[in-house]
Amino acid sequence: MSSTVSTSWGVIHPKRVGTYDSHARPSYPYGPASDICDDDVELLTVCWNQDYACFVAGTNHGFRIYNSDPFKQTFRRDLKSAGFRIVEMLFRSNILALVGNGSSPQYPPNKVMIWDDHVNRCIGEFTFRSDIRGVKLRRDRLVIVLEHKIYVYNLTDLKLLHQIETLANPKGLCCLSHHLSTSVLACPGLHRGQVRVEHFGLKVTKFINAHDSHIACLTLTMDGLLLATASVKGTLIRIFNTMDGTRLQEVRRGADKADIYSIALSPNVQWLAVSSDKGTVHIFSLRVRGLGDVSHHSTMEGTPELMHQNSTSLDALICPTSGANASSSLSFMKGVLPKYFSSEWSFAQFHLPENTQFFAAFGAQNTVLIIGMDGSFFKCSFNPVNGGEMTQQEHIKFLNADSR
Repeated sequence: MSSTVSTSWGVIHPKRVGTYDSHARPSYPYGPASDICDDDVELLTVCWNQDYACFVAGTNHGFRIYNSDPFKQTFRRDLKSAGFRIVEMLFRSNILALVGNGSSPQYPPNKVMIWDDHVNRCIGEFTFRSDIRGVKLRRDRLVIVLEHKIYVYNLTDLKLLHQIETLANPKGLCCLSHHLSTSVLACPGLHRGQVRVEHFGLKVTKFINAHDSHIACLTLTMDGLLLATASVKGTLIRIFNTMDGTRLQEVRRGADKADIYSIALSPNVQWLAVSSDKGTVHIFSLRVRGLGDVSHHSTMEGTPELMHQNSTSLDALICPTSGANASSSLSFMKGVLPKYFSSEWSFAQFHLPENTQFFAAFGAQNTVLIIGMDGSFFKCSFNPVNGGEMTQQEHIKFLNADSR
């Protein structure tokens, strides 16, 4: 294994996991916050937490945490000489995974620090021979992504559980399920356009040939039973059943190439949001159902009934109607016309500046939340019946939204 691990506490106890619910100004071990001028702060990363309830911004001087709806800065930790290019939250808890941007010898880009902000200390470190490409957390697992390998650790004692080989993965693509009853991981496979899905509870590995081109973006539903993917072409988004790899639906962002920045699935799996470098967030209506609609089982993932239910009831995963997406009335000629005439197009849209990375998520009551690498936060709403252009409700420059 090309890593070294050190821990200062050894175990992450549940009683030490609190929430960011205090607006009090914290103490700063590396110098008072007043020493950091907002004009000197550069945004290095921005990332949603697992349920989109809040997001974290990593800067060249620490990190800041924001509640998404209603918007509010809830916490910030300013460090004089520490920048973070990866900051991964564990829901709203005080446990974070941090990767430095290399500007400080204490925070190199090849080291992951598990930070407990309630005790203001690092409780575990992982050092690798190459730079960290991504980090993912769930309540029982820590996943560290290198360019060609993924390591899965038990979060409570930081012991290594799995090692996964991947195709070159410079973007650190990887996603996890977050229901306690399922333990699913999706990542690039060993071939172009392939996605590897690990059902750890079932001890089942599934390879899905999702696209002809390299994978650019992927996401799972909270239960890990549905997967949405896009390729580097950025024209099509496909939704798969992760149990047997069956493609359930395909929607079209556009006909021209685009860089896909994010894919988000609504909690009820009724809507899908896609952001790209074209400056538009597209909303699609989905025809797929979640597990709760097709199964009467409420047992844990490891039962054979669950595996059988999801591998044989594919018709029940697809709604009888095609949803609200616009499709070409010429679909009966799809053997003659280009494929995009029979594709399902977006139902609602919101326009943003082009060539800026924006990451979309779903809020409550048909709202979409968007965060950007230009320091912008947007909240907009869409009409679930008529679709069309979304309505902007909020626009905030969050780096200037100081709640101290």
